[in-house]
Amino acid sequence: MSSEKIHFGEKVAYGLGDAASSMFWKLFTMYLMFYYTDVFGISAVAVGTMFLVARIWDAAFDPLVGIVADRTETRWGKFRPFLLWMALPFGLIGVLTFTAPSFGPKGLLIYAYITYSAMMMVYSLINVPYGSLMGVMSSETDERLSLSTYRFFFAFTGSYVALGLVKPLAKYFGTLHHDAVPDVSKFGWQMSAAVIALLAVIMFLMTFAWTRERVKPMAEKSSLSHDVKDLLKNAPWFILLGAGIMTIFFNSIRDGAAMYYFKYLMQEEGVFKILKFSFAPSDFYLVWGQLMNIVGVLIAKPIAGKLGKKNTYMGAMAVSAIFSIFFYGIDKTGMMKVFVLQTIISIGAGVVLPLLWSMYADTADYSEWKTGRRATGLVFSASSMSQKFGWAIGGSLVGFLLGFYGFQANVAQSERALFGMRLMLSVFPAIGAGLSALFMVIYPLRESVVHKITGELAERRGGELPEA
Repeated sequence: MSSEKIHFGEKVAYGLGDAASSMFWKLFTMYLMFYYTDVFGISAVAVGTMFLVARIWDAAFDPLVGIVADRTETRWGKFRPFLLWMALPFGLIGVLTFTAPSFGPKGLLIYAYITYSAMMMVYSLINVPYGSLMGVMSSETDERLSLSTYRFFFAFTGSYVALGLVKPLAKYFGTLHHDAVPDVSKFGWQMSAAVIALLAVIMFLMTFAWTRERVKPMAEKSSLSHDVKDLLKNAPWFILLGAGIMTIFFNSIRDGAAMYYFKYLMQEEGVFKILKFSFAPSDFYLVWGQLMNIVGVLIAKPIAGKLGKKNTYMGAMAVSAIFSIFFYGIDKTGMMKVFVLQTIISIGAGVVLPLLWSMYADTADYSEWKTGRRATGLVFSASSMSQKFGWAIGGSLVGFLLGFYGFQANVAQSERALFGMRLMLSVFPAIGAGLSALFMVIYPLRESVVHKITGELAERRGGELPEA
């Protein structure tokens, strides 16, 4: 197998795939709970229950996708074809998710269950193969970290684009539709999602067209039972599973509660002006967070080059946990404190993600090194499954906690409800970040071990040794 370097254009093309996914991921994590309660008209507890049910099923669905992808053989490879096949369904169902038909309360809830569940399944059918693609584009750990850096740079860029577009577009189309309250216009949100969907479909097709699969397993045929047994014996993967769940829990509960925190606790006081543009505090908070995520992604590789991926991950999560706690003491007069903390926490969160997915590829190599069998799709799909469990727990917990603390949509909130919102931006995320750092303490695949595994696998495959 060749140690061919991946050129800049292909890395950009790979990154565009996560830009496409992340635009909708950000709509789901930042706006979907708000959309369902304040636009769709479903109670927070009902939405939280729906998120939990649909996301648990979706998480269980991921390994099925990975198993199918591992056994897919086409002239385009194992994983790239799914980008071609699923791009259009991804966009269409994404629009339907943000479409509110004229049904009664029960009909709306059933419609939400169907469209949201379908969207999560299509998301898995395109995102699991996309994530697995990194593991077969190169065998070199440095190239994988570079690919992961490009992936998450474009992921956060896509999130930034979505956050910058979705509310202005929703308001713009709502105004065109002459709705009384353009910000919560059903038509406005539907058309805003349609614009995002079109961009996503185009990006997925570009990723399909401009990337290549290079790594071929030593054993092309393996049984499903062997693949599952190999995964269950993969201790480094299990440790990353725990760290990944806690990282997504940390991110999802912060993201899901942010709109409520600003609307009801901070009361959107003041306006941020940049050049000729004016931003409500919540909009600027979300956009600024994405920019700082990108900074974190960009510094992850150079820092990991000096400290190692394990130590860099552990430090970034520890910092995020500590500074999350400081959110608790802020009231509506402390807006600048919110943005200082958002800067530090978002940089830490940005550092972690490219490291995590590069390390998942390392655990796939570890399994092949131990067993002689490779199941990249299963490793990545099971990893995606674990993170979706974290997202299911964190995302649905936002709805349950809002209900528990007495939240009522579009009215002044009680002190108890405001207390709950404060906890969801401080203590609860800090717990998730702290636990993620603790998992990383026992992660065994340091750089020296990874280079040894990569070199021995290259020798077994009879190809060139990768550069150290």
